[in-house]
Amino acid sequence: MARQRTKTFIISLLVILGLLTIFTTAAWAGDPTGANSAGINSVAAAKAGAPTLEEVATDLGKTKIGLNFVWVILSGCLIFFFQAGFALVETGFTRAKNAMHTMAMNLMVFLVGTIGFFIAGFAFMFGGVGSVASLGGTEPLNGTLSIGGWNLLGLKGFFLNSGGTYDVGVFALFFFQMVFMDTTVTIPTGSMAERVKFSAVVIASFFISIIAYPFYGNWVWGGGWLAQLGSKLGLGHGVVDFAGSGVVHAMGGALALAGTLVLGPRIGKFKKDGTPVAIPGHDIPIAILGTIILFFGWFVFNAASTLNGADLRLAVVATNTMLAGAFGGFTAMMYMWARYGKPDPSMMCNGALAGLVAITAPCAFVSGVSAAIIGIVAGILVCVAVYVIEHKFKIDDPVGAIAVHMVNGFWGLIAVGLFADGTYGDGLNGVAGGVTGLFYGGGFGQLAAQLIAIGVITVWGTGVGYIFYKALDKVIGIRVPAADEINGLDTPEMGVKAYPDFVLNASHPVAAGSVSAPVEAKGI
Repeated sequence: MARQRTKTFIISLLVILGLLTIFTTAAWAGDPTGANSAGINSVAAAKAGAPTLEEVATDLGKTKIGLNFVWVILSGCLIFFFQAGFALVETGFTRAKNAMHTMAMNLMVFLVGTIGFFIAGFAFMFGGVGSVASLGGTEPLNGTLSIGGWNLLGLKGFFLNSGGTYDVGVFALFFFQMVFMDTTVTIPTGSMAERVKFSAVVIASFFISIIAYPFYGNWVWGGGWLAQLGSKLGLGHGVVDFAGSGVVHAMGGALALAGTLVLGPRIGKFKKDGTPVAIPGHDIPIAILGTIILFFGWFVFNAASTLNGADLRLAVVATNTMLAGAFGGFTAMMYMWARYGKPDPSMMCNGALAGLVAITAPCAFVSGVSAAIIGIVAGILVCVAVYVIEHKFKIDDPVGAIAVHMVNGFWGLIAVGLFADGTYGDGLNGVAGGVTGLFYGGGFGQLAAQLIAIGVITVWGTGVGYIFYKALDKVIGIRVPAADEINGLDTPEMGVKAYPDFVLNASHPVAAGSVSAPVEAKGI
């Protein structure tokens, strides 16, 4: 019996191998290399026979634009995952009693921000950008509000339908840029966490997505007056911000500062003599996970800003992003380790994020060594800035967003004016030659343009943002009642706890409401 089973097995195996050989041989009748699948016969011809040269060129053009569409749309999908990273970082850095409130804000700002950008924000920002060749032209985006030849705002693209903007290229640009806007809308939620009303953040998200972010974004990315500083006044290439150290991050940080000034510190954060009290986050491990998610998304955030999958410079962009983030995180870790005797995981996170923020503007214009230097400076800056903001200015920023995004967003803008080496950016903003900073013989022109951008962000983001939050506070009040703040915002604001099966530890004086805290914690 055993011999019979063995014989049957061998015969069956030979039959299977024979069939596989036959099918494998038959498969060669196809096109396993793809050589015949992408030839001239693959081009659709209007008439029988070989396609015309014009048909070949048209098919090639559609293929090129199609690949760019795939690059931009898939990149937008990956960048959207930023929202998960921000949600985890902010929730981990705050207390358990506010976890649901903090997490929900991160979802809500995406929902509201998308609607606001769709209604008017996109039109204000890109309605006059003109042709974006890599996306098929986007010719309908040709409406601009100008004064004396200086462009101020876009005027086409409201509801993605005005002025012929129901267009595939316009939709691709909207999809990609929407997730950038979402980052700016999200940043203030971290600084204002644990004492801001959910309803106030809803209204603020409309303001940021329709007014605050798009107006400044137009001035830099939409062909506006800051981008024209080079062609009109000879200041380098005008303001250069490849992926948004200023447009996205510094603007978000400036708005965070404005909101925090109006809100004031959390109850118990400062003693009566002004000494800050440490309020530890409830889950630093998930904040680390959030940082890793953000780090991953940043590769696409920066590299996809080429808007062109065939632009080989994206390799430089992605690598510089990795280097600056790594050097930023490592430097912050070593700084805290040397100063306080422990590496401080929370500052490792903020150091990495600071390096990523700082490289976002210069990532396409600098070498790897310059990217490392930019990251090192960012790692030191964020540690110093967190201390100064809290101890010297008495500003309560639970997640360090002002230090990470505003301070290092400014540093990223300055870095362009210093480290840009002239190897990329020919024709950018209508100026011939590559973008060149001070250290590479470019003079002070580019640096001057970048410093002007910093001044505008300070006035527009912090100044106008402060006026908005102050007015909103007068109308509806943007801070929760003291009792709700002390007990936690999950139940009174959201109606549900993040951890209903756990008894939260209220033994810490800050968790229960510090007896040394002032009766009122008002902003300025």
